Amino acid sequence: MTDGASTVGWDQHNEAVDHLRRQLSAVPQGEPVRLAKRSSNLFRPREGTGRPGLDVSALDGVIEVDPGRRTAQVQGMCTYEDLVDVALAHDLMPYVVPQLRTITLGGAVTGLGIESSSFRNGLPHESVREMDVLTGSGEILTVSPTEHEDLFRAFPNSYGSLGYSVRLEIDLEPVAPYVHLRHLHFDDLGSLVTTMGELLRTRDLDGEAVDFLDGVVFSATEGYLVVGSWSQHAPYTSDYTGRHIFYRSIQQHAEDYLTTRDYIWRWDTDWFWCSRAFGVQNPRVRPFVPKRFLRSDVYGKVIRFENRHQWWARKEARQGRLPRERVVQDVEIPLERTEEFLGWFLQNVPIEPIWLCPLAVRDQDHDEQPWPLYPLRVGEQYVNVGFWSTVEIPVGGKDGDTNKRIEQTVERLGGHKSLYSDAYYDEPTFWGLYGGETYQQVKKTYDPDGRLPDLYAKAVGRR
Repeated sequence: MTDGASTVGWDQHNEAVDHLRRQLSAVPQGEPVRLAKRSSNLFRPREGTGRPGLDVSALDGVIEVDPGRRTAQVQGMCTYEDLVDVALAHDLMPYVVPQLRTITLGGAVTGLGIESSSFRNGLPHESVREMDVLTGSGEILTVSPTEHEDLFRAFPNSYGSLGYSVRLEIDLEPVAPYVHLRHLHFDDLGSLVTTMGELLRTRDLDGEAVDFLDGVVFSATEGYLVVGSWSQHAPYTSDYTGRHIFYRSIQQHAEDYLTTRDYIWRWDTDWFWCSRAFGVQNPRVRPFVPKRFLRSDVYGKVIRFENRHQWWARKEARQGRLPRERVVQDVEIPLERTEEFLGWFLQNVPIEPIWLCPLAVRDQDHDEQPWPLYPLRVGEQYVNVGFWSTVEIPVGGKDGDTNKRIEQTVERLGGHKSLYSDAYYDEPTFWGLYGGETYQQVKKTYDPDGRLPDLYAKAVGRR
């Protein structure tokens, strides 16, 4: 669907759901239920069950968009790339579009997603009106704030351990043709965080609305906030889908203009800055790399190949280099503790740059923690801190040592860590952080025979 803005319609969707039901009926009672997915944006091991998964390849499209209601009906395996193509044709976009093109709607809602609109729109699951969920008991249930609310509320951050979304109805918001960017430079972390707090409070910069906000820390003495504002006009537009690199432009220009589509996918071309590892940022190489290869899903395939075969790791070992620990994480830190966390991280973990993205819970109508498996507090400002690289394992050290220290520091500062990558918590600590009592109650109701994996087993496994 990426080559056009088409929808699949209700008839095709209903046929795909009927096919899924027939597959389900063929799975013997008591056997595990899982999906056969061609790709994943997870950075932790995925274990098979020995039985082929359910074929959900026909559930990967946009069913329809209602411009009047500003809603979209979307299948669970639809990528944000496809949804954005369809929505932009109506001058609309999802409230939050995660940075990578091939993240699916179902994946972002059962996991977590974030972007520079999250300070005003929360996380992707907060713009979901209702879902059809395939549960561990083999039913397809419609869940919403008024129907099976316990499953609706526990679904975010359950990572498929409570069910899989087949259909989602989500809210959309109107867009302008362009985004005006201003890059604010700081030479100390305290000023950066203070200014971020002020922008979150006023939502204004020099008389222009703050519609998007994120930032990059290159070092303890070089950081930037990137302030985005909708614009009906642009004196020029930049292109970071080819030779030029977006994150470097933040250091080079005080302001910039992008089309809305290019702004949405500004991080995908170079997987933020992680494409450095593949050599494609080398100015002598870049002009000869076809654009179709400058995508996060291409880099992801290379990483998954290496994780399976350890070709590069064995080469490094033969050359006498120390082994390396993967440190690929996103953590949410309360705004008032963000400077402290950044200072600790830069002193203890040799990874730069670092991404910053403020967020707040959008749901203001429920109690202090409306999403029990990722209990961010209503009224609290958080900053997502993202860091994605590897570090050397020193002689006498163990794989996981750095990740464990990060987990301990995040917990000490009242933060939370996303579960898409490696996790090392012991079980009591894990359930204390990720809604254990609520999770067990919902799991017992909708997956009484345990046909779907337990969340702790899936997120932490044998560690």
